[in-house]
Amino acid sequence: MSIRIVFMGSPDFSLSALRLLAAQYQVVGVVTQPDRAAGRGRELKAPPVKTLAQELNIPVIQPEKLREPEAMQKLHEWEPDLIVVAAFGQILRKDVLDLPQYGCINIHASLLPRWRGAAPINAAILAGDTETGVTIMKMDVGLDTGPMLAKKSIRIRRDDTAGTVFQTLSTLGANLLMETLPEYLDGKLIPTPQPAESATYAPMLKKQDGLLDFAHPAIELERLVRAMNPWPGAWFEWNGNILKVTRASIGEGKGLSIGSRFRLDGRPAVMSADGALVLDEVQPAGKKIMPGKAFLSGTRDWE
Repeated sequence: MSIRIVFMGSPDFSLSALRLLAAQYQVVGVVTQPDRAAGRGRELKAPPVKTLAQELNIPVIQPEKLREPEAMQKLHEWEPDLIVVAAFGQILRKDVLDLPQYGCINIHASLLPRWRGAAPINAAILAGDTETGVTIMKMDVGLDTGPMLAKKSIRIRRDDTAGTVFQTLSTLGANLLMETLPEYLDGKLIPTPQPAESATYAPMLKKQDGLLDFAHPAIELERLVRAMNPWPGAWFEWNGNILKVTRASIGEGKGLSIGSRFRLDGRPAVMSADGALVLDEVQPAGKKIMPGKAFLSGTRDWE
């Protein structure tokens, strides 16, 4: 079947899907976020999807908002039969959803209806979920509320971070999309409504969400370290600066007050509500990530 597809996506998560789609279908255009300032030099950096689209010689537009007249005009010019969305970062209005004959299909990084919203991978780790996955859904005007076409799950490993799960689900979602599209386009796949009563939401993350509050149990703090890795990062203030924690584990700290800093098996540790959060890997302000033991060797006033 020859159909015209417009792809919408922005981060690394979207790359696998765009690459596979372009190899098997006619992708007539890509919509992605504008270039943003990044790094210490605040130089403009293109979204990963833009870079790949240019390599594949696919036309790209980067509207600040999809409702901009120029963006809508381009969408109409491309005459898509289907729009595929993967971590685009903008909500699609009804006039966009109704534009293609086959509607708009989204690759969502959770087992819907659990963790609708902007940060489903982080939310799953933070909640202590033992599994997550991807859902291919037909989009409607709600926030990840559309009927489902296919799901595939994975186990969340004890050492998984948001970054490792992100990479796994990127590939899983792209492959599931390619498995799902033929039957969907042939009309053989009937979308299944989501059970709304079991829905949960994962709001967009902010820098403050990475703050380690040691009044919480150690297991919650350890999950937060993994859930916020690589962004926004888990952190707390130490000696007037921010100390990022990129890897942590749980240990004992009997008889110590909450927030006490001490050494445990040669590594820095902080007492939480019920045990020690051991800082296996940290990043002091202005420095590179280092093992906790190396950090201690250059620090005199940890305790």
